[in-house]
Amino acid sequence: MRPSSHPSANDPCPPRTQAVSRRRFLQLAGSAAGAVATCSYVPLKTRQRDSRQTVLLGFDGMDPTMLTRLVHQGRMPNAARLMAGGGFAALRTSDPPQSPVAWANVIAGTNPGGHGIFDFIARDPGTLQPYLSTSRIQDSARTLAIGPWRLPLGRSDVANLRRGPCLWSILEDHGVPCTVIRMPSDFPATQSSGGTLSGMGTPDLHGAYGVFTYYTDALDAYSHEVPGGRIERVVVRDHVVESLIPGPANPLDTRQASCNLPLHVFLDPARPTARIRVQDADFILREGEWSDWLRLRFDLLRPLVTVSGICRFYLKRARNDFQLYVSPINIDPADPSLPIAAPSGYGAELERHIGPFYTQGMAEDTSALTAGVFDDAEYRTQAEFVFDESMRLFEHTFNDWREGFYFFYFSSLDQNQHMFWRAIDPLHPLYCPELAAAHGDYIDALYVRLDRVLGEVLDACGPDTLVMAISDHGFSTFRRQFNLNSWLLDQGYAHLRHGATRGHGEFFADTDWGRTQAYGLGINSLYLNLRGREPDGSVETEERDALLRRLARHLEQVVDPDSGQRIIRRVYRPEEIYSGPLLHEAPDLVIGYNPAYRASWDTILGAYPHQHVLDNLAPWSGDHCIDSLFMSGVCLANRPLRHESPSLSDVAPTFLDVYGVPAPAAMTGKTMLQAHPPRS
Repeated sequence: MRPSSHPSANDPCPPRTQAVSRRRFLQLAGSAAGAVATCSYVPLKTRQRDSRQTVLLGFDGMDPTMLTRLVHQGRMPNAARLMAGGGFAALRTSDPPQSPVAWANVIAGTNPGGHGIFDFIARDPGTLQPYLSTSRIQDSARTLAIGPWRLPLGRSDVANLRRGPCLWSILEDHGVPCTVIRMPSDFPATQSSGGTLSGMGTPDLHGAYGVFTYYTDALDAYSHEVPGGRIERVVVRDHVVESLIPGPANPLDTRQASCNLPLHVFLDPARPTARIRVQDADFILREGEWSDWLRLRFDLLRPLVTVSGICRFYLKRARNDFQLYVSPINIDPADPSLPIAAPSGYGAELERHIGPFYTQGMAEDTSALTAGVFDDAEYRTQAEFVFDESMRLFEHTFNDWREGFYFFYFSSLDQNQHMFWRAIDPLHPLYCPELAAAHGDYIDALYVRLDRVLGEVLDACGPDTLVMAISDHGFSTFRRQFNLNSWLLDQGYAHLRHGATRGHGEFFADTDWGRTQAYGLGINSLYLNLRGREPDGSVETEERDALLRRLARHLEQVVDPDSGQRIIRRVYRPEEIYSGPLLHEAPDLVIGYNPAYRASWDTILGAYPHQHVLDNLAPWSGDHCIDSLFMSGVCLANRPLRHESPSLSDVAPTFLDVYGVPAPAAMTGKTMLQAHPPRS
C-alpha cells in the first residue's frame, strides 16, 4: 500500500505487531563504535549534601488530572510523597498553551509580551512569509561569486528569537554554575559553564523540524512530499535499488542544488534481508530491523567545506513491496554545523560518552506515523528508542553534574500523548477496541516511568537540594478541527481573487488582499490586514478596534453543526493577557478553543478548505492548544509551595530566590516557595 499524506490513510485499528529486533548489524567504516542500542540502567550518583544544588525536571505535557488518577491508583509513589509534603500544585500555563510559548515563560519568568514567542509559527508582517517563531538562520550578507559558487565573506547568523531575561544566564552572572539539557525555545544554545544542549526548536540538517525519507517500489506509489517527509518511488532491478539520500540545500551554490548521496540497496533473493551501502558504510539489515546511527558527510565545496549529519535506517520490508525508512538527518553532535550546544565542544563531549544521539528538537517521528509510513507499533518502537536514548543522556549529565543548577527535559510524554490519545478516548473518531487493547496502556506507562526518574533524583539528592518537576501544560483530546480561514472567507472577512479555485494551495494562495480584513496563521493566532503594517493592508487604523470586537464576538458564537457545541471559549485581545515591551508584536487576537477542538492543519498553513468543522482523522489525536483555563500543567517539589495557583512565569524567580539572587524587573513572576533563609 502506498503511504498517504492524508491522515485517514492510517488504519485506526492496527493489529499488535512483534517488536523489532535490537541486534545491531551496522558497521561504521573508519569511525568509532556507535551508541548501544539498548537502554542499560545507570544508577544515579548520590549527591553530597550541598545547599547550592538545585534540580528542575521538565516533563512536557504532564497533565494534573492524569497524574492525580495514577497517584490514587498507587502507580506513582514518588509524586505521591511530594503531594503529601505540600509540594504539589496545578501550574497555570501560558497563553496560548503551546510548548515554545510555555517554556519561554519558564526561561524568562514572564509572559510572551516580555520574551516575544507567541505561537509555533510567526510571520514577517512586511512580506507575510511564515517562519518558526523561536529561531531564524540567515546567510552572510557579504559573498564572493565565482561561477555558480557563492562564497560567504562573513559568518552566517543563527538567531535565537527568544528575548527577555534568561534564568541560567542570571544565575551564572551571580556565580552559580548551570547545566541545561534540551531546554525548549533555546536554539541556538545559550551559554552556561556546566554545558547547554538545545531542545525543541532545534532543526535537522535540512533546517526543518525533521524530514524523513521513505523508499518503496509499490505499484501505486509515486514520488512526492508529505508533511515532515518525502516518499521516494524506486525501482528494483536484479534485486538492486539505486537512489539518493537527499542532503541539505547547498548555500554556496547559486543553483540551490542539494548535496545528495548515492544509496545502494542489495536485496537477498533467498532471505528477507538487505545489504545497504552509502558512502563508506556497508551493513546488513533484516526485515523489521533498525540500524544504529550512521554518520554521513555532505560536500558543499569539496574538499574544503563539508557538513556532517547522522541518521538511522529501518528496513520495513525487503520484498513484496520493498520499503525502507531513513530518519531525518540530524545535526551531528560530534561535528555540529549549527550551534546546538554551548560551549561549542559540549555536544562532541556528550557524544564521546553516550554515542550519537538525536539532536533535532522533536525526535519522535510523528510525521512518519501520520503519513502511514509507520504503523502504531513501529512508531512506538521508534519513540521508545528516543526515550531510552534520553535516559542515557540524562544519566550521564546528571552523574557528571557537580554543583549549581541542573535542568533536564523529557519530551516523550508530550509527543506520545499527541499520537495515542485516540487509544484512550472512546469518543475520538479513530478510537476502536483493538487500538485500545494494543496501546491504551502506553500513556500511563510513560507517566510511571517518569515517576521512577523523579524518585531516583529525590533519592540521589536528599532533602537539602531543591528538586522540582514541572510540566508546561496539560492534555486533552482533539476530536474536531476548525478551519479558521474558511470561516473568515465565508463570513466576508477574507476574499479570494476572481476565478480562484477554493481548497487548493496554502500560504494564502489566491487571496485578494485588497479586500481581506483578517487572516489566521499558526495555531491560535489571528491577524488583521492592517494598512501600513501588512504589504497590501486594507484595514485602516481607526477601524481596528471595532473590527476586533466584531471578530471576537462572532467567533465566540461559532458552534459545531454536528453537536451544537461552541467551538471557541474566548477570544483574547493581547493587552488582556500580555504585558511587556514586546506587546506590539503579538497577534491581534488569540483564540482559546474549547476542549476537543483546535485549529485545523490547514489553518496553520493559511489554506481555505470548503468545510468549517470536520473530524480530526490524524493519529495526532491529543492536543493542548486550547483555552489555557483547561490546560494547567503540574508542579511537584520537595518543598512546600507558597500558594495554590502558581504559574510558569513563577519558576525562574523561584530558583533565583533560592540562591538569594533578586529577580530583574522584567520578570513578572514571583517565588513559589514558602519563606526560607537565603542559601550561601
